[in-house]
Amino acid sequence: MIADLIAALPGVDFITDPALVRQKSRDFFWYSPVLKRQLNGATAEAVAMPRDEAEVVAIMRECFARGIAVTPRGTGTGNYGQAMPLKGGVVLDLSRLDQVLWCKPGLARVQAGAKLIDIDRHTREKVGGELRFHPSTKRTATIGGFIAGGSSGIGSCTYGMLREAGNVLALRVVTMEAEPRILELRGDDIARVNHAYGTNGVITALEMPLAPAFDWVDLIYAFPTMLEAARFAEALVASDGVVKKLACVVAAPIPQRHFKAFEGLIPEGQSVVLAMLAPEYIEIVAPMLARMGGRELYRCETEKAAVPLYEHSWNHTTLQALKTDRSFTYLQTLFPPPHHFETLAAMEARFGDEVPMHLEFVRYGGAVTCFGLQLVRFTTEERLEEIMQIHNDAGAPIFNPHVFTLEEGGMKRVDARQAAFKREADPRGLLNPGKMLGFEDPNWEPSSPRPHYLFGSIDEVEEILE
Repeated sequence: MIADLIAALPGVDFITDPALVRQKSRDFFWYSPVLKRQLNGATAEAVAMPRDEAEVVAIMRECFARGIAVTPRGTGTGNYGQAMPLKGGVVLDLSRLDQVLWCKPGLARVQAGAKLIDIDRHTREKVGGELRFHPSTKRTATIGGFIAGGSSGIGSCTYGMLREAGNVLALRVVTMEAEPRILELRGDDIARVNHAYGTNGVITALEMPLAPAFDWVDLIYAFPTMLEAARFAEALVASDGVVKKLACVVAAPIPQRHFKAFEGLIPEGQSVVLAMLAPEYIEIVAPMLARMGGRELYRCETEKAAVPLYEHSWNHTTLQALKTDRSFTYLQTLFPPPHHFETLAAMEARFGDEVPMHLEFVRYGGAVTCFGLQLVRFTTEERLEEIMQIHNDAGAPIFNPHVFTLEEGGMKRVDARQAAFKREADPRGLLNPGKMLGFEDPNWEPSSPRPHYLFGSIDEVEEILE
């Protein structure tokens, strides 16, 4: 069937070499030992590499006619298997759709395969602006993959979550039908496809708001305890007049043991705040830093840093730890106010070095909020489940990073709007199948039995850790 598909699309480039197809069928799912066990053998049968939207439409048309599954992909930097094909078929590699179509002050229209770092370079030069957000994988990730698979990142301390109103202004989407449609989604309709893992439409272009571009400065602030660092990070994010892009807390001993770019810099026992500030505001923050018991250890322009500080925040904190200790995995936790510091203290006391603290302070619904991406010293899946349940019971909800479906991860419910749009735009369920449980079962609940996928049990070390 794949050979027939390729023959029907003579102008489209395909990869069929099994090793290369397997490489393009993977993301960072192996952060989770649970997902590594479940998904390690998942692979497509071929990779389609369209050059433009017309080729995307042609691929969708021919795959629909043959009942071939299609899994959209940017550069595969997601962490939950978002871009991993569960039912074989074709991986749709959108990385060649990489153009900034136009930009003006405050706004840019870009193709889905454009890398975030390239978008920022272009818009900085042309209009003095940059994207409001980027993930810690800025140097490799695409904008389409970030919107389809991500939820927040560097910039969330100022602008909130990607799904909040105004953070995505338009999505251009190709449907999976006998005759694919090209839809321009704006306003409330954006939520149909935003953070849907490409399950209900292939994003080909986006309109994104731009923030003023600053010559960002990386700063490391040290504190005697994790809680003191957390209180400062919260105060920094709450300082609305301070132009900032990052307020990340990493508790000892993680930075001392695992941040090789800063080896020997951070005193033993000290927890740190990783911050990105506009240079004009560093001295404004200094008095608050002194009052709250911290001191500056490091200052460097982000663009001049050998390794940017953001590559030690968000999901890169876990990656830095995995480079030196492959027993780590991680959590995703909300520590809601007003009792978040009490909850943080209780969890730190309960787990100690088994669950080292890593926090990201952000804006969420207009308020300052604390998200945890704590590291976990993995022993068994049963213990991991127990740790997550203890957090849930303590009033710190877990957004489970050890599952690959939309509903089981963050939402814990069926997004009726996204599921309804999938029935309209992908009636045969061929787009990234298996990732939206609500498509197969509109009445899905967390207690519902889940489908199981059987793949090979290949065990290997990821090249990025070598």
